[in-house]
Amino acid sequence: MSVPAFSDIAKPANDLLNKDFYHLSASTFEFKDTAPNGVAFKVTGKSSHDKQTSAAVSLDVPCHPMQISISMRQPGAKLTNPALFQIEGKYTDKPTGLTLTQTWNTANVLDTKLEVNDTLAKGLKLEGLFNFLPATAAKGAKFNLLFKQPGFHGRAFFDLLKGPTANIDAVVGHEGFLAGASAGYDVNKAAITTYSAAVGYAAPQYSAAVTATDNLSIFAASYYHKVNSQVEAGAKATWNSKTGNAVGLEVASKYRIDPVSFAKVKLNDRGIAAVGYNVLLREGVTLGLGGSFDTQKLDQATHKLGASFTFSG
Repeated sequence: MSVPAFSDIAKPANDLLNKDFYHLSASTFEFKDTAPNGVAFKVTGKSSHDKQTSAAVSLDVPCHPMQISISMRQPGAKLTNPALFQIEGKYTDKPTGLTLTQTWNTANVLDTKLEVNDTLAKGLKLEGLFNFLPATAAKGAKFNLLFKQPGFHGRAFFDLLKGPTANIDAVVGHEGFLAGASAGYDVNKAAITTYSAAVGYAAPQYSAAVTATDNLSIFAASYYHKVNSQVEAGAKATWNSKTGNAVGLEVASKYRIDPVSFAKVKLNDRGIAAVGYNVLLREGVTLGLGGSFDTQKLDQATHKLGASFTFSG
């Protein structure tokens, strides 16, 4: 098995505990399709429980070796707010592994992303991210370095204009055992601003991890087990040494009912139960239903329901 990034050491358990619970939004809609000429488009919309709505429309037009993406986003609280229109152009040079992406939107923000992958060394990816706001002359410049080998996964993120600051993490692995650490450094303060550590073990059917984040003040232990082809189970315990002695506990399970549907259930130590159901109604049409219920206040209006509709061509 490949060595994960530091943030993904506990990913199997976190995904089981956090994904496919549709009560987080009152309703979610997504439609995506690709035309015969390769033009792909995607429309998404979301309505929150506090009646705030967001929407996005994107269009990808491949033009060898260029790719142009046009999108319109509605990031505000209500649809009466003006939408954000965005145009993106991407150039890829496969022989050199170079990718150049430039974006402009109606907020008059210019973004440029430069990527070089597997050119200087196998498994090494370099990223440069630059943005410019002409109205205020504000600038941003970031540089990322990602390096992955069979027993190592390291990343470094540098913000060149703010600080400058650096965030570095690395994970080493051997025969399923994982150990990693991360740290943030502020050049102006000449000080380490944050640090974390984690250990874990990953096997095809199960994984376990212990993480210590926020300057080793928040501790979490998680476990994931793929019982069989139908059943998955996981649990996570969290303790914050700064806030008290209480330990937060979450348990979740996923059951694949048949090849086209599955159900999930989650319960935490505060008595909040969440359920989710996902079904492929027909090819390209997926329905998700979810709910969250406070088992200690069943007679009060604290519960949440949500639905998700996904259409793909």
